[in-house]
Amino acid sequence: MTVDQIEPLATPASTTRPLLTVDGLSVGLRGDGAVRPILTDISFDLWPREILGVIGGSGAGKTVLSRALVGWLTAPLVVTAGEVRFEGVDLFAIPPGRIRQIRGKKIAYIGANPTSALDPTLPVGRQIVEKLRAVEPGISARAARQRTLDLLAAVRIPSPASRFEEYPAQFSGGMMQRALIVDALVSNPSLIVADNVTQPLDVTVAAQILRLLRQLRDDFGTAIVFVSSSLPMVREIADEVLVMDQGTVVERQTPAGLLAAPRHAYTKALIERIPSIWVGEGPRQREERTPTETPILSVLDVSKTYHVRRPGTLIAKNAVRAVRNITFDVMARENFGIVGESGCGKSTLTRLLTRLEPPDRGRILFDGTDVGAAGSAELRRLRRRLQLVLQDPYNSMPPRMTIGRIIEEGLLIHGMARELGGLSGLRQRVRDTMAEVGLDPTLYGELPVGLSAGQRQRVNVARAMVLEPKLLILDETLSALDQTEQGRLLDLFERLQTQHGFTYVYISHDLAMVRRVCTRVAVMYLGEVVELADNQTLFFDPGHPYSKALLSAVPTVEERRYRTEDCLLEGEPPSPIDIPAGCGFAPRCPHAFARCETERPRLLARTGRNLAACFLAEGEGAR
Repeated sequence: MTVDQIEPLATPASTTRPLLTVDGLSVGLRGDGAVRPILTDISFDLWPREILGVIGGSGAGKTVLSRALVGWLTAPLVVTAGEVRFEGVDLFAIPPGRIRQIRGKKIAYIGANPTSALDPTLPVGRQIVEKLRAVEPGISARAARQRTLDLLAAVRIPSPASRFEEYPAQFSGGMMQRALIVDALVSNPSLIVADNVTQPLDVTVAAQILRLLRQLRDDFGTAIVFVSSSLPMVREIADEVLVMDQGTVVERQTPAGLLAAPRHAYTKALIERIPSIWVGEGPRQREERTPTETPILSVLDVSKTYHVRRPGTLIAKNAVRAVRNITFDVMARENFGIVGESGCGKSTLTRLLTRLEPPDRGRILFDGTDVGAAGSAELRRLRRRLQLVLQDPYNSMPPRMTIGRIIEEGLLIHGMARELGGLSGLRQRVRDTMAEVGLDPTLYGELPVGLSAGQRQRVNVARAMVLEPKLLILDETLSALDQTEQGRLLDLFERLQTQHGFTYVYISHDLAMVRRVCTRVAVMYLGEVVELADNQTLFFDPGHPYSKALLSAVPTVEERRYRTEDCLLEGEPPSPIDIPAGCGFAPRCPHAFARCETERPRLLARTGRNLAACFLAEGEGAR
């Protein structure tokens, strides 16, 4: 079911006046008896059915503006001048009770940090139903549940009826973001403020979300403020674009005009930093970090199945086959990428590679040692040389521990103080590592609360690097950062690899980043590797239709090699609880034939070391 089959809750706002007017808005941060400006003299109108894009780097003021547009500024942030008028009503001049009636029903806000947005003790679906019945008291529980299920399906949550009863901790980051989008859309609001909502999503889901937002605009007259740090993403959806820098609007143009003739120097710099995909030669190779032919990591026929309680029963369980029969090698000094849609098994594989969980079947060899069979003492020694850097820069470190203490924690756990010459030597190692990753060593005694997302992620990188590991696993490490900060960290990783000879495993949905840094890439779908190819082959001659679908959905300002209308996937992946007998991709594949429905394809050799699990790789005789 799609949003056009859901009855509107209210008549769209009048088109004779702007739905939203921002007039001279200035916002400051109060502290130490002074107010530091955050936003300065922001003005614009937003009309029904209009989609306004807002772009800018980290610290430009995008999120503060987003919250101001829904009347959601709390101390120490204060409005120092100007107004925000929604349907003629100044949101900062009305009682809190009235603004709560508007926000949630007529105005919806979707944030970029889904992990802490919902109550962890209640099922996701029930929380959305509770919100809907609060803003629309006349709706029955049954109708509210059905509307929620319809929207969960519309944003491609797999098996929505089963997911309805699951808790936030059981959702991947991408699925949580989609659940928050459903939470916002469920009341059919007149205005949606979407703050970096596609940044944590894989490319195919992001493309579906953009399509869903456009459909809301067309069917219900919904106005949308789409905030993003990605100009290619904004280009896909916005009618006009505001460019922000240091709390001010420096330019407003259509996306086409902005790309063709940017007027402001900051806009030109943003455009220059857009990563290319089909222009250029991919990852920059240097002789001193050329991969060896010695595997540092070998994954041999690894599988993992979870047994979860079946909804509506007490003891019956479903078998969720999260990872299935995965085999690959990662060579020393190689940059190895793992890509795929949310829910494809990337995060589960990460947990297996780092032995946070053991595999049910198969072996994982790190530097010749079987990680799954290692005892606790040996596993601790292994983890000094194998480090993991996670996605979330906000919830991945204790807020009341100083930055220096956070980074030195691993050194203390591994008993390295004596090796480093005592406490003073240990702290010097920490400060040296901070400087190496671009953190001011004077931050040693500070708390992380005042750090930007990019600085927080550098703390996480320093926490891993301080142990001088041989293998770093980066699980969506850059997905929460804007393109400018991503570029800086990628430059940092390249420099560190040259200096220290690390091996990287990049797990990501950002194909532009993978194109830039990864020498080989594994493409995952429904718990399996469906293609394994070198960088050039994957992006210019993919062997699996799923890989083409991913590439067709990449937000870019270049001309795509693969047309979205030919390749973009419809529907949802099959449930890992009920995997089809044949090819798991067959229900969504534009090239599927009878054999695909009954026989499961194996990884077949194409050229060199490139493999694809598709019968089409056999040639014409496959049919």
